[in-house]
Amino acid sequence: MSNPPLPYERGMHRMTWTAGLACALALTACTSANFEQTVARTNQQAGAFTQGALVLARDEAQREAMDRAAADLLAQTLTRDKAVRLALVNSPALQALLAQHAGDAAQAAQGGRLANPLISLERLVYGSELEIGRSISFGLLDLLTLPQRRKTADAELARQELLLAASVVAHVTQVRQAWVRAVAAQQNLAYAAQVQESAQASAELARRMQAAGNFTRLQRAREHAFYAEAMAQWAAAQHAQTATREALVRALGLRDAQAALLRLPDRLPDLPKQTMEPQAAARSASEGRLDIRLAQAALQVQAAAQGLENIHSLGDIELGLRADTVFDNAAATTTARTGVQLSVRVPVLDAGDQRRAAMNARTLAAAQNLQATTRAAGSHLRESYSAYRTAWDIAAHYRDDVVPTQQLIGEENLLRYNGMLIGVFELLADARAQTASVIAAIAAQEQFWLAEAALQSTLIGLPMESSLMSPLIRAAGDGRASH
Repeated sequence: MSNPPLPYERGMHRMTWTAGLACALALTACTSANFEQTVARTNQQAGAFTQGALVLARDEAQREAMDRAAADLLAQTLTRDKAVRLALVNSPALQALLAQHAGDAAQAAQGGRLANPLISLERLVYGSELEIGRSISFGLLDLLTLPQRRKTADAELARQELLLAASVVAHVTQVRQAWVRAVAAQQNLAYAAQVQESAQASAELARRMQAAGNFTRLQRAREHAFYAEAMAQWAAAQHAQTATREALVRALGLRDAQAALLRLPDRLPDLPKQTMEPQAAARSASEGRLDIRLAQAALQVQAAAQGLENIHSLGDIELGLRADTVFDNAAATTTARTGVQLSVRVPVLDAGDQRRAAMNARTLAAAQNLQATTRAAGSHLRESYSAYRTAWDIAAHYRDDVVPTQQLIGEENLLRYNGMLIGVFELLADARAQTASVIAAIAAQEQFWLAEAALQSTLIGLPMESSLMSPLIRAAGDGRASH
């Protein structure tokens, strides 16, 4: 029968084992991701977009509170700012975006931690001897490069925070522009209905006048052709109103019951009295563009990762601590053994040169991407500001010149009609021209608010494409066709 280990031997084993665990714990002060703090900082640096209301609902109580907030907003006429707030408290797509970024941040923090130690247990029998082996091993390179791993993880966490801000800005800008399109389409439908009613009355009058012999077939055909075109435009306006409203419903994340409660204003907001000056726009953009900061963060992450990859590509080393106990039944003795073992992966078959070349290329790409982003930043800002300012000039031109002039023409023609100087068809044609100018003015106003939303996104560092002129050209064409 073997003797039990002596007290001092048990103490030695425990000390060896504890020393290994203490060493591991001391070297792995954990890198962690606090997503609530990340969201708070996003609310701060993108406050003009989030209104400080960005939050990830993690439990039922938070979701119920957000549902109540959504119900309160849907009980009111939904302005643009209220639409943004509704999306923040109601959109499952935005909540999914937040949850995805929370997962990405946690994954980034995981990169700054060591892998768990490997514990091995052995039981070997040699004749009358029984050996119990215990060992704990760590990746030695992981231990030695832990400060660099933490630095890389911290850089990746910073990049993830910027990515979250950029994603939220993109989503909010989408909501703002969807709201503008939906309200503009609602306005256009109202005026398209007026044009359709006017064209229908004109076509019916032309039919009766032809029947009475006062109109030729050509005259009636012209009025009927305009009526047919007005009917097509009215149908298109109906679909545009439905499509843009449903696009807004999707951007807000509304359920069917919520969508039925959605009430939009009758018209777009008035144009601002003054536009943002280019110097103010440049100052606002220079305070910290997201696109440049993201490119800088990507370069920092890649540079830190390259240093780690250069080390790991050469091989791997594992350090192990052993504590064995040998029981000799024949001699009735117990012997304790402690030691250290080192395992080295020899770079014979793979020298790691391709891994290093890949990392070098990715770091170079990140550096060049930073250069490209920095150089393009000013160009994006100038283009976006030009679209914004041009849209304001055109919309103001319609408001201050085109529409008042058409109204004046309408008033004068009404006087001429009352004086029996012109006929009813001339009066109807003039009314159609006046309505067409209002529709063009709505299109110009819509383009301004779309350009304003794009400019705000560009100022914070998320450039957006601007298609300014095509709707205005189309609206102007419709106005000419109605004369």
